[in-house]
Amino acid sequence: MSDAWYRDGLSFECTGCGRCCTGSPGYVWILPEEMDEMARYLGISTQGFVRRYSRWVDDRQSLTERAPGFDCVFLTRDRGCLVYPARPLQCRTYPWWPENLVSPGSWQQAARACEGIRDHAPIVPGDRIKEELAASRGRLRRGERRIDEWKPRATPRSEGY
Repeated sequence: MSDAWYRDGLSFECTGCGRCCTGSPGYVWILPEEMDEMARYLGISTQGFVRRYSRWVDDRQSLTERAPGFDCVFLTRDRGCLVYPARPLQCRTYPWWPENLVSPGSWQQAARACEGIRDHAPIVPGDRIKEELAASRGRLRRGERRIDEWKPRATPRSEGY
């Protein structure tokens, strides 16, 4: 993938609208250390966090969603994030995900779902985008590598998912 198309930066500023936290069903993949951090932030045990806020999808864990709108379990009524300071890296790196940066067309597709991607938003420098993209890719690699170390011994839960 060539990064030439965004080397001069892209317009983006998070508006806090929460649209990236709701909508169609999806997954917020979480690693054990992210669950530990969110549990500490909430003042609960990691085991309690896992039972209450996560679900198994194949051999990985994801945050749960609330019905009916597939809102993230941590999206508040005022569209804030209950665990914002401890949110997972997947959330921290949005919209700088590999699939959003393939081409100008993929960026425009992301803009349809994210009101922060707009022409009059501040320019995020290309170097910062590369850093965020590298963090996103590194997290994906860590998740794939580490998941075997952390698989549960029991069958993953499946009720309601």
